[in-house]
Amino acid sequence: MAMGLASSSRGGARRSRRAPMAEINVTPFVDVMLVLLIIFMVTAPLLASGVPIELPESRANPIDQTPEQITISVDGRGVIYIDDARVEPGAFPQALEQIDRRGDGQQPLIVLRGDRSLDYGRVMAVMGELNRAGFSSISLVTSGSVTPP
Repeated sequence: MAMGLASSSRGGARRSRRAPMAEINVTPFVDVMLVLLIIFMVTAPLLASGVPIELPESRANPIDQTPEQITISVDGRGVIYIDDARVEPGAFPQALEQIDRRGDGQQPLIVLRGDRSLDYGRVMAVMGELNRAGFSSISLVTSGSVTPP
């Protein structure tokens, strides 16, 4: 830390004045910013959907994600999750009734993620319940593929 001292001697009397500091120490600011960067780098992967699912491949165009969407996941064992909350067996219709509906008459966007090891019937049963509950706009999520089927 640099500090300038100005001194002058007049008639034997000695006075010292402190000059204003002309530079700012940015080291604490950089330290805080690096800590915040590390925190965001660690927590960013956790913000994605927390249900581990191996998605099937498709060459479909990607859809935009919106914050108002509701993600329904079915893992490899057939367990259903709404966002990250596990739904108990047989309680899926009641859980769908609890989903917040918009007041303007529009249904929220439903995004369905199904594990590739599931049979077609299990995914269709989930889609049937969604349709029965009044959700008609359902997007199926897949991972990208480069080869056509």
